[in-house]
Amino acid sequence: MTEKRIQLDEYLGQAFDRIPVAMIVVNQRGEITRLNQLAETTFGYRSDELIGQTVEKLIPARYHGRHPAYRNGFLAETNARPMGAGRDLSGLRKDGSEFPVEIGINPVQTGEGPMVLSVILDLSERKQSEKRIQDALQQKDLLLREVHHRVKNNLQVIHSLLDLQALKSEDQAVAGMLRDSQNRIRSMALIHQTLYQSQNFARVNFQRFLDELLPRLTEAYGHLSHQVRIRIDATDVSLPINEAIPCGLIVNELVSNALKHGFPDQQNGTIDVGITQNDNRVELSISNDGKAIPEDMDLLKTGSLGLQLVHLLTRQLHGALDIQRGHPTRFTLSFQLGDNA
Repeated sequence: MTEKRIQLDEYLGQAFDRIPVAMIVVNQRGEITRLNQLAETTFGYRSDELIGQTVEKLIPARYHGRHPAYRNGFLAETNARPMGAGRDLSGLRKDGSEFPVEIGINPVQTGEGPMVLSVILDLSERKQSEKRIQDALQQKDLLLREVHHRVKNNLQVIHSLLDLQALKSEDQAVAGMLRDSQNRIRSMALIHQTLYQSQNFARVNFQRFLDELLPRLTEAYGHLSHQVRIRIDATDVSLPINEAIPCGLIVNELVSNALKHGFPDQQNGTIDVGITQNDNRVELSISNDGKAIPEDMDLLKTGSLGLQLVHLLTRQLHGALDIQRGHPTRFTLSFQLGDNA
């Protein structure tokens, strides 16, 4: 062997030892022929304790029966690839402790025949970091769930206080205003209840919210629950909470107005509530086949607090509100969700 070849082999040997990943070379019989310094550190053995031993010495006993067949398959391959793709792999240290690993296998041709160069990554630190992140996310989810639960409970307390005040009031107009405020608070409470019951605390399932809100609204107006039918179409619509709350309040106001003013003299009818979401574009529609809105009524200057709220909430959403006064009466709100929604 020439002096240059000897120098090259020494250089490659030094590089092999200093590479900052654990590396082990295994022959056709499954015996370890070489390992670098990091492999010694990773598994807790000195080099002379492993050379000549089968590689199964570094694998938990439960895998010993299957590993020789896998090893023969590795030797038959000619391409580098990950070992056990999609499976959790474990290494076994000298002290008997197991640790998660990721292994890349590289068939190599040597003067002693084909061998397998294994590159082993100790995933212990990564797994611990992932667990810390997972625990932190779980704690965050628990905190968010608790926040929504407490907000809902506080709103329900306010709802009950208004109910007591309404019962004590002898002025029907004042009692009616208190009932309207109750309904608004109930709408906000239901948003938080929907999030509390959800697996996704960032977005509100609007179908579930409407299914809870609208039957309660009709019940609040007594006999109307038997003469007015409400149909809901909100399939696959979920909104961020910043958009869900104003949308929920708008539905509350417009459905309440329809129930109060759209069906006089025990008139039967239907209220349709629909919402669609196309990418970040949302369209909310509330319509009814009851009494039309008079043409001489200025809806921008009306004394109704409910309609004033609808206009204010529309501006808050940076949306546009289209109004059809009759046949059917329809309010259509369209707005764009934020870029991060």
